[in-house]
Amino acid sequence: MSELRFDDAGIGVWTEPTKFEVTSERIAAYAEATNDPIFAHRGGVIANPVFAIVPVFESLLEPVIEVVPTGLFGLVVHGEQEFIFHRAIRPGDLLTARGRVVGYESLPNGTRVIVHLECRDEHDALVNEQIVTCFVRGHVEGRSVGEKAPDHKLDPALRETEPTAVAHAHVDDDQTFRYSEASGDPMPIHLDEQVAKDSGLPGIIAHGLCSMAMAAWGVLEQVGDSDTTKLRRLAIRFSKMVFPGEDLTTRIWQTAQDADSTTYAFETYVGDKVVLTDGLAEIAR
Repeated sequence: MSELRFDDAGIGVWTEPTKFEVTSERIAAYAEATNDPIFAHRGGVIANPVFAIVPVFESLLEPVIEVVPTGLFGLVVHGEQEFIFHRAIRPGDLLTARGRVVGYESLPNGTRVIVHLECRDEHDALVNEQIVTCFVRGHVEGRSVGEKAPDHKLDPALRETEPTAVAHAHVDDDQTFRYSEASGDPMPIHLDEQVAKDSGLPGIIAHGLCSMAMAAWGVLEQVGDSDTTKLRRLAIRFSKMVFPGEDLTTRIWQTAQDADSTTYAFETYVGDKVVLTDGLAEIAR
């Protein structure tokens, strides 16, 4: 066990709010950067659901710093992402974001840190909430404190059944550069070949949230009438790296339905390699 220990005093403490003004141009740029074919997204009328990460980006790591020692930051990776949508994002929205760590869970090979983000409009109404799981590789804290992330694990038996629908996307050679500019994510492992190799990678890798955005528009196209306003919940776990030039295949299975919504499980593959797993989409009927 590392001598570095988490600081429990930071749990539940909200960050200072950050502001973000949504423009049609920013929505359209994000759609272009994720090869999103949905007309309303590309036209800047309504945002791709994963665009919701952009207004809260500054609030994502700040609460983690309050709990996880800086000496462990090089071990932190983005493990899971969940969005809970109260409404879609549109041009003209003046959004306020804040975040807090709500708990952590010690595992045999590292520690999960659970971050709760919220995004509100100028009337203080919730636009979306996000649950982000950061994984501290190799650091076993030895205890678990506070809340765990909601479960959205995919039933492995689904893989032996015919999917309800299948969606396809391609990661372009310049995708990481376009996504970095549109999203505001400057991480050099997505942009600099040498930095990526110095980090032990074969080369630059695609942003996980870019792959998630591609899966999201694929799910919406196939089973959601290409209507972002119907999406209530979207969650995935990042399982393997995606590289520029690769093709993505998202398999979608309907798992539940009631009077209000239909729930789908999904996974995204590069060949036989699962790159996004434990996918869940809840779509209003």
